[in-house]
Amino acid sequence: MGRLGIDDIENLRSVRLGLAERDELLAAQTECTFCFRGPDGWPSGVIMSFLLAEGHFWFTSVAGRPQVDRLAEDARVSLVVTNAGTDLPGRQMLTLRGTAVVHRDAARKDWFFGEFTRRHQPADPAAFRRLLDSPNRVVIEVTPTGIAASHDSRRMPGNGRGGVTGS
Repeated sequence: MGRLGIDDIENLRSVRLGLAERDELLAAQTECTFCFRGPDGWPSGVIMSFLLAEGHFWFTSVAGRPQVDRLAEDARVSLVVTNAGTDLPGRQMLTLRGTAVVHRDAARKDWFFGEFTRRHQPADPAAFRRLLDSPNRVVIEVTPTGIAASHDSRRMPGNGRGGVTGS
């Protein structure tokens, strides 16, 4: 086996995100891939905006969509968060496993809409809230249960793609 990032990229255990880097990624990113078991039993995923609050991930969707309806049969999900589209350097990735609960109550939706719209549309949260507050709208809460994988190319010499060390 050669030098990681210089000669090969076989064993990536040493280039996982640290706790501070995970927190930084989750603070910078607003979208993730929400993975669930699809209607045909195959893994499925959709890109969804999220809110991280109280140690849980919060999403919104509409009843009748597969990512909502399938959770009644299998609440296990995975969330894949990357630094794509952020100002964070390198290539960062975090895959979390968790269990999802679908909320339909007005109090939870009221709390969520306020927090979510301030995070995702700070210039005009009221306009975004009007769009979201629809009859079939639900809030999905994901409680993380573990980390399935993570990666931080900044921890790898040679930029993780065979480049010059330190570049």
